[in-house]
Amino acid sequence: MGKSAASRRDFVRAAMRAPYLERDEEHELAIRWRDDRDQAALHRLTAAHMRLVIAIAARFRNFGLPMGDLIQEGHVGLLEAAARFEPDREVRFSTYATWWIRASIQDYILRNWSIVRGGTSSSQKALFFNLRRLRARLAQSLDQRPRQAVFTEIATALGVTPADVELMDSRLSGPDTSLNAPIYESETDAANRQDYLVDSVPLPDERVGEAIDRERRLTWLGSALNVLNERELRIVRERRLQDDGATLEALGESLGISKERVRQIENRALDKLREALLREHPDRASFVS
Repeated sequence: MGKSAASRRDFVRAAMRAPYLERDEEHELAIRWRDDRDQAALHRLTAAHMRLVIAIAARFRNFGLPMGDLIQEGHVGLLEAAARFEPDREVRFSTYATWWIRASIQDYILRNWSIVRGGTSSSQKALFFNLRRLRARLAQSLDQRPRQAVFTEIATALGVTPADVELMDSRLSGPDTSLNAPIYESETDAANRQDYLVDSVPLPDERVGEAIDRERRLTWLGSALNVLNERELRIVRERRLQDDGATLEALGESLGISKERVRQIENRALDKLREALLREHPDRASFVS
């Protein structure tokens, strides 16, 4: 919020002193805002519910983020609730706004709690915000039961997998570590964590070489296909050059021949392709083996 501690306390006191709204008054303000975009009505409606924002934000103060920022994000959720609220549904605004306030605060925590982005699905959010509570409740039983059994029980309660629980537990158990954090330092040498990361992606020259070879093979194959007649070419294309190759039975029905005859034509066509490729490129026998 960018305020000093004293001004933030004054803000909280003012919010707590704001008068409650009766149902009829709340309904009238919501209609004035929805139909007329009356800013004064919006201000009164939201001001009366800032104590709700503060109360919800306080539930998340143990995540180590500034309370002022949590309140600010909760206020964003409150304004979103006001924009979407339908007063004719006979639901109190506080009941409707609670979900939006909590969701806004939780999204802020997930974005800022760690430099590593956490999951954003509903199940991953539930795991993030409930794991500590469930882990504390089950902590006394860790001495009597294997750790994996506790993870399984938590996973069942939250509708996620034990592997998800174990991964989130490891994330919540330790702080973020920079890849630039030194592993050792001396007068003549030093190393950090990123020096030991292994990259499985091929090197640039290897990727270029593979692309050139792939293009060359496609050119060779396109030239060799010219030796096939129309039926042989169709069988080879549908059987060998598609991701989901056609079956012998399907091709036989389409061509009006037996599947055994399709197999014979296919084998003959492949032999013709090999001969054509070897004739043009005798030093590339491994390509046609």
